[in-house]
Amino acid sequence: MGVPLVLALCGPLVAGGAGPRAASFTLGDGHWLGTDFVGRDVWRQVLLGGRPVVVVALTATALAYLVALPLGLIGALTHRTWLEETLMRPLDVLLAVPSLLMILLVASVFSPGATGLALLVALVNIPDAARIVRAAAADVAARPAVEALRMQGESWWRIAVGHVGRSILRPLAADAGVRLTGVLYLVATAAFLGIGVAPDAADWAVMVDRNRTGLFVQPWAVVVPALLIVALTMGCNLLCDAALRGAPLRKGPRS
Repeated sequence: MGVPLVLALCGPLVAGGAGPRAASFTLGDGHWLGTDFVGRDVWRQVLLGGRPVVVVALTATALAYLVALPLGLIGALTHRTWLEETLMRPLDVLLAVPSLLMILLVASVFSPGATGLALLVALVNIPDAARIVRAAAADVAARPAVEALRMQGESWWRIAVGHVGRSILRPLAADAGVRLTGVLYLVATAAFLGIGVAPDAADWAVMVDRNRTGLFVQPWAVVVPALLIVALTMGCNLLCDAALRGAPLRKGPRS
């Protein structure tokens, strides 16, 4: 995971200026990874292409949880059935629509940039994230400790965040690793389809799409960015799994 992250964060700082373009899909001539479909240096495009993928994916994941956490906590802690139904049933409807299909439908009407793509990906991840938060929080909310806190007159914020929120950190951390992997997949797929990025943008997913016609002539323009995307998604998931295995189980406050 470190290699794609370092390239994404530090690559633009060391990429340098764009040199003269060479012939398309060539190797050598000062380009140690060859050139792409329009004659640009592949190594420079690799250095520049990771930041959009990483920034959009992290932003979309953070925005999804920013909305899903309060929705899930309210749904789990409320005693008003109508409020829970009002919050959760529309999310069930959104879950019935495939994520990529929703992105394609919105993109067919509007032309989202990087910010719009992050908002779209966050939107399609909110329903599932909110349901997971609610399911994890509902188990904690049913414990006697929560009822005792209510009887003591503790504020909703202290109960929801201080007790329930702290108790569900482990399942949320596990979900975050899987969700970030899915978000990276969606962001890369959208960029591959030309949604949210320019057709010749320096983006790893765009590189895979635009250079695939020359795969058997100049494979590095496709293989390198594809491997970096795979390493980033797999590394993120494995890192979260390793952290969860090594983390001690935290116990909530005593009843």
